[in-house]
Amino acid sequence: MEESFTTLPSSHLLGSVPAVVGEGKKVTSQEVPGANLQIFPPNNGGSGGQGYQTLGATSDGAAQEPNNNWKGFFNIYSYTQYFNVDTDIVLNRLISSLYPIQGDFVSKIDANPDLYGLVWISTTLVFVIASLGNCATYLMHRRDDHSTPWNFDVSYLNMAAGSIYGYALIVPLAYYFLLQYLGSSASLVRFWCLWGYSLFIFILSSFLLVIPVEFLRWTIILIAGAASASFVSLNLRSYIQTTDLTIVAISAFVLQMGLSIFIKMWFFA
Repeated sequence: MEESFTTLPSSHLLGSVPAVVGEGKKVTSQEVPGANLQIFPPNNGGSGGQGYQTLGATSDGAAQEPNNNWKGFFNIYSYTQYFNVDTDIVLNRLISSLYPIQGDFVSKIDANPDLYGLVWISTTLVFVIASLGNCATYLMHRRDDHSTPWNFDVSYLNMAAGSIYGYALIVPLAYYFLLQYLGSSASLVRFWCLWGYSLFIFILSSFLLVIPVEFLRWTIILIAGAASASFVSLNLRSYIQTTDLTIVAISAFVLQMGLSIFIKMWFFA
């Protein structure tokens, strides 16, 4: 009687426990009908928001890589390589800009030209000449006239930004196209780097231009302008293969001197 009860099938009874699958056996999607393995997290890269993607399926977005084209010009990540400089490199280039007779600045930046100097030096020069220019006019006003009140000129900042940024961007661009037209191998990034560091000496000289002595001011700005102009023209010679293009270096010298005189006349008059 006991043996007959033990042989009865119990899989259909309520509360029965299914058989345990052995450790060595794995259940696959072929053994379990309707099963479908999923890959997590959901596939957000594909177009159309396809959600979760099944195993073995390929994403259309991953299969198609964007090609390098003119759109990279408007991508900020395209310019990160030109800001890959540390403090030692920047200081070395700043010191080199103060010694124009060496003329080897182009060879120093040939492997790694940067735009950090252009942005940082130009922005610093804008605020320096705008603030110190007002300070210089205040000292001259206090020395010559005590009766009328002195007012801070906010337009100095607008004029400084327009002139310095415009000069640092447009002048190298013009020389780049000019030398390209004349058949010389020129680099726009290297030109921007060269002209950017050439403005550093004007930051230092601006602190001396606050002194309310007109003769001393002219002496300081002419020396600074000559040093900056020599720095640009001597390094520009490396892109000039023939003596017929010497006028290009001379014109760069004249333009740099013109910038120095403009800074003196407009901000430290």
